[in-house]
Amino acid sequence: MKQAFLNYSVSFILNNQDKYSEKDKDKLLYGLEGIYLTITKTVILLFISLLMGFTKEFLICLILFNIIRYPAFGFHADSSQKCLILSGAVFLGFTYLFLHIPITIFLKISLYSIIFLIFLFCAPADTPKRPLTNRKKRHLRKLASVILISIYGIIIFVFDAPVSTYFLIAALIEAIFISPIPYWVFKQPYQNYKKLV
Repeated sequence: MKQAFLNYSVSFILNNQDKYSEKDKDKLLYGLEGIYLTITKTVILLFISLLMGFTKEFLICLILFNIIRYPAFGFHADSSQKCLILSGAVFLGFTYLFLHIPITIFLKISLYSIIFLIFLFCAPADTPKRPLTNRKKRHLRKLASVILISIYGIIIFVFDAPVSTYFLIAALIEAIFISPIPYWVFKQPYQNYKKLV
């Protein structure tokens, strides 16, 4: 089904545009594959969250995660199956856990301190397919990441649950994905820009 969608989409676009190079076609295919995988993965996870009874909370955390992920980037699994399993375990697992445990001020301070340090030292985290070789863009993304995680921190400490909990979950998941841990676990290279500069 995925291949049929990609073939049809690429053929449609190429037939309605002139002057597409092989590199443009590869970029187009990469983007379309990302869209397809994101949609199918989200539908599956939404269905599971519906069965588990926290669809609204899952959706809010997913949106907040994607906002902070934009400048900070982070780990990508090298197959759609691994991505689905990892996303399901992390998003559904953390959302379920944090909705069922008391979030004390001590827990907030401890977790947010770790999250902030990870963002300070690890953001943005690139991937082998998309290394951040442009130094200026890397610095801008770091600045944007630190500013955003600081805003998340203010919301985490100013607001009560459930709002603060949603921001904490999203920040924690992204901190995990920009840390070296998932790269090491899945045997992917970390700080890929260093290999190409």
